[in-house]
Amino acid sequence: MTDGAAVDIADEQILSNQILRGIQTLREHLGCSLHEALKVFFARYEVLREERPDDFTCGHDEYWAGFYS
Repeated sequence: MTDGAAVDIADEQILSNQILRGIQTLREHLGCSLHEALKVFFARYEVLREERPDDFTCGHDEYWAGFYS
């Protein structure tokens, strides 16, 4: 598997707060489980928050509001 740092296939979904669509994209691309895709999604989210904070459509707390895994 991957740590998410190099997987940029779902960046647009991550940046625009499309969590479920991004996880689905990762599952299809990587051929992995839902749990693994969520881990990769979150790892990539953290990388993007650090490298491209101004590209997000909302803040950290608002981003995850209502999402329970």
